[in-house]
Amino acid sequence: MSLLPVSEALERILASFEKLDSLHIPLKDSVGRILAEEIVSATDLPLFDNSSMDGFALRASDVTQAGSATPISLPVVDDIPAGKMPTHHLQVGEAARIMTGAPLPPGADAVVPVEETDFNNRAPGAALPESVQIFKAANLGANIRKRGTDIQHGESILHAGQRLRAQDLGMLAMLGVADVPVCRKPRVALLSSGDELTPIGQPLTEGKIYDVNSYTLGALLEAAGCEIIPLGVAADTPEAIKAALYSAKDADLILSSAGVSMGSFDFIKDVIEKEGKLNFWRINMRPGKPLTFGHYQNIPFIGLAGNPVSAFVGFMVFVRPVVEKMLGSSQQAQIVVRARLTEPIQSDGRESYLRAYLYHENGQRYAKLTGHQGSGNLFSMVQANALLIIPPEVKSLPTGAEVTAWLLE
Repeated sequence: MSLLPVSEALERILASFEKLDSLHIPLKDSVGRILAEEIVSATDLPLFDNSSMDGFALRASDVTQAGSATPISLPVVDDIPAGKMPTHHLQVGEAARIMTGAPLPPGADAVVPVEETDFNNRAPGAALPESVQIFKAANLGANIRKRGTDIQHGESILHAGQRLRAQDLGMLAMLGVADVPVCRKPRVALLSSGDELTPIGQPLTEGKIYDVNSYTLGALLEAAGCEIIPLGVAADTPEAIKAALYSAKDADLILSSAGVSMGSFDFIKDVIEKEGKLNFWRINMRPGKPLTFGHYQNIPFIGLAGNPVSAFVGFMVFVRPVVEKMLGSSQQAQIVVRARLTEPIQSDGRESYLRAYLYHENGQRYAKLTGHQGSGNLFSMVQANALLIIPPEVKSLPTGAEVTAWLLE
């Protein structure tokens, strides 16, 4: 059986998934979530004309002749801190002390900063002066933030499909949005399999290794915005695998690692075939060739290879795009860049994902491999900040060749 191209495998997988439903959650809990609906401003921002400086609101025409040698004195008729509406309509020849963010009083059309006056008492609670001397002329509109200069009513602010950042939450707070429409987190049932796996914290016995993929894949799923249904580690028997999968009945996706290759104790593929439907098995890629996709009791199933790097790469190539589709994300699953090789590389003709470290030098981005590329060598993945993508049928590339890379950081 010929190996399935990566692009065709991904296309088949993605065809089985749709965007999940949405819900409203409190604003404080929404950072990192995918916005489900466009946010349109229901108001102008700023909400009102306000001062951008601590100083004195006045009419610009009253101080056109003001200078350091020719100060103009104005009576101060109001005191306007932030959060308080003005109580006085400024007449010709009057001023009002005003704080940053405070509403501009009617009649005023400029604000003179306190530094350009003779008012030197700037301590908290300083009494309002009877008058103030202005040492510099003010332009019309000086130091005033006009209503609607930032955002206007009906303007599109945030788009459906974007991942919410801290500054987005601040914007939503400014608009008074208390409950945010977001896409529901995908529920992913996570399973590891293998008689050789030992839980972290227990002593290793001869021939055993620690369970790595539960932690690596769990962290990747959490970072991608998923809710994890832990299925634990299943022994290498059909009965143990079926028992573990039983707990996945409420999942949007079942994700497993190991047990999908050609070994005598690799039963997961057989269980999927008997209890559901197998779509394909084995991909033309390195690492991660024995990837399985199908449905287990109508739940989509992706089975990754067991070696730690194979599982990691398989997640990046296939699972991450699936999660982004379920979330309705408008962002690319991976950040793609180009880099030049600092050394020749060899491949076996499969589409290859090589661990590399990317760096900049003299305005150019370079890539060097991070040691041994074996699928069990997780340390080279720890050292990497990118995956180099070598196309199928390419078996060698010389130093200086330009390659495509996915950023991991």
